[in-house]
Amino acid sequence: MLKHTVIAAFVGLGLCASVASAQPPVTPTPTDDQHMTVNQRLENQHDRIQAGTKDDQLTKGERTHLRADDAAVRAQEKVYRQANDGKLTKGEKQQLNRELNRDSRQIYRARHNNRKPKS
Repeated sequence: MLKHTVIAAFVGLGLCASVASAQPPVTPTPTDDQHMTVNQRLENQHDRIQAGTKDDQLTKGERTHLRADDAAVRAQEKVYRQANDGKLTKGEKQQLNRELNRDSRQIYRARHNNRKPKS
């Protein structure tokens, strides 16, 4: 009886191994932000600011501040590109993405802080 159990266990392991090897390898899928360029992210954030304005979720001051933050990122990108023949280094991309992440959080917080523009 023990012999049959051991044989069944080995057969089961063999089947599991063959099924696992037949499946394609799982690679982590990067988030959308990792595929988006700096300009695409800026455009997306611009659209989010416009939507917040349309939905009366942003005050005039919040909107002005958020637009200035995006303009600063654009200006920094321009400086980086002029210094490197139109290309961004890995470190520059990381820096711009950190700034864009911060700006994205600020947009979210401004849109969800329950402040309403003056009517």
